[in-house]
Amino acid sequence: MKTIDFSYFIERYNAVEMSEVEKQWFQKELEGNKKLRDEVEFRKKTDLALRNHDIIQLRSKLAEIEKRRATEVPAKSPGKHINMKYAAAIAGLVLLGSIAVFTGSRNLTNDEIFDRYYKSYETTTGTRSEQLQLSDELNIDYSYAIDCYNVHDYKNAAIYFTKVLKITPDDMNTTLLYGVSNFEMKNFPVAKQSFRTVVKDNNNYFIEDAQWYLALCYLKTDEQDQAIEQLNNIKNLKNIYSKDARKILRNLK
Repeated sequence: MKTIDFSYFIERYNAVEMSEVEKQWFQKELEGNKKLRDEVEFRKKTDLALRNHDIIQLRSKLAEIEKRRATEVPAKSPGKHINMKYAAAIAGLVLLGSIAVFTGSRNLTNDEIFDRYYKSYETTTGTRSEQLQLSDELNIDYSYAIDCYNVHDYKNAAIYFTKVLKITPDDMNTTLLYGVSNFEMKNFPVAKQSFRTVVKDNNNYFIEDAQWYLALCYLKTDEQDQAIEQLNNIKNLKNIYSKDARKILRNLK
């Protein structure tokens, strides 16, 4: 079974963005994993140190500018109110400059946005719908498809997912995985069709994932209007992808 990459969950846990169900699951993982607990604590301290560092830098710049200004202004000042106006203006300029450093002065391209927010979809052999009664041969095909997928052999994964879908076309989990496999191979038309099928079904556990990957498809094919519409839908749903959807939208507009 593929080892879970906890990076995404650590970020959500420390930012207090997890749902109650996610939080309970993650805390159980923490109980039996000292390495994970240490990583959570390390990242928490790192985030705090970075915030404190930014504040200290800002204060230092303000103090330096005020000191320089004081040496250039005559001893008798027209009044304290003027000094306060200067200080406020300087603080505003420094703050704006700091924001520009952290946010960048240009919009990201679609490929840059994709690279920043894309995470490979992870699955295991246990994610297939238990309601489906598959033959032994089809179970073998499905298991082999999952094994190929987990080692990033998306071409063979897609081939064997297709075999499963010929017999069980209503299996939305396999439909999603077939779409992701084609997505990874940059076969975006086929991928989009698979994700739309999952969304249209409207009665499965994989709709949110399909909506997210459909939005990413639109980004990769430069269909800006469709990407924005899809991301707005995700943003309003308040699911695990909503935060990233909001961030991407800020770069697209």
